[in-house]
Amino acid sequence: MNRLVVDDLTLEVRESARRKTLEITVDRDGELIIAAPKGTDEQLLHDFVAEKRYWIYQKLAQKAESQRRLPRKEFVNGEGFLYLGRSYRLKRIASDDQEAPLKLVAGRFQLREDALTDARAHFIRWYTDRASDWLTTKVKEHARRLQVEPAGVTVQDLGYRWGSCGKGNRVYFHWKTILLPRHIAEYVVVHELVHLMEPHHTPAFWRLMERSMPDYEQRKGWLARHGIEVEGV
Repeated sequence: MNRLVVDDLTLEVRESARRKTLEITVDRDGELIIAAPKGTDEQLLHDFVAEKRYWIYQKLAQKAESQRRLPRKEFVNGEGFLYLGRSYRLKRIASDDQEAPLKLVAGRFQLREDALTDARAHFIRWYTDRASDWLTTKVKEHARRLQVEPAGVTVQDLGYRWGSCGKGNRVYFHWKTILLPRHIAEYVVVHELVHLMEPHHTPAFWRLMERSMPDYEQRKGWLARHGIEVEGV
């Protein structure tokens, strides 16, 4: 066995009689390698990768980020920040003008001057809170329609992934999902819920997607073309 496929991850398997433990590495080109003792059972390798997949996604994201080198936000007046597909301009305000360090008021993000040093963290927290509320509502709405029962919703940094399904039917979403246009974010929601019925991207999975969201191909195409352009903070 030279290759191991776990969902959307493909790893080169390198076995050694001298090795006693399992180890996953990401090489310079972003290729995944799993080193294992000779004769390790394939299911054990699969379970190990599944357990480490969020670490893998983070490493892949770091590789991609270092290659892309997108400009970081400067948090200056007039700078645009996405929220559900729309760009809202930033306005820095005096420290005593509002309680919360960051708010969206009258079509503008308002950031207190004394919160500037931690501006990125405040934005991520704001996005995460809004994503948790919005995505939980959409998950409940579509889960009823699809007759699936997710165990709950978690919003966090998933590296280069928009969403994922975890053990116990819990669904996970990247906080950046809340930056996408509404109909694209809903595609991400339905995609993960359909995984509760069909775990892998088989022909059966895509048939279920078409039945659940007839225009899924257009939404999927938009995400493939423009998702990389969705800047965070």
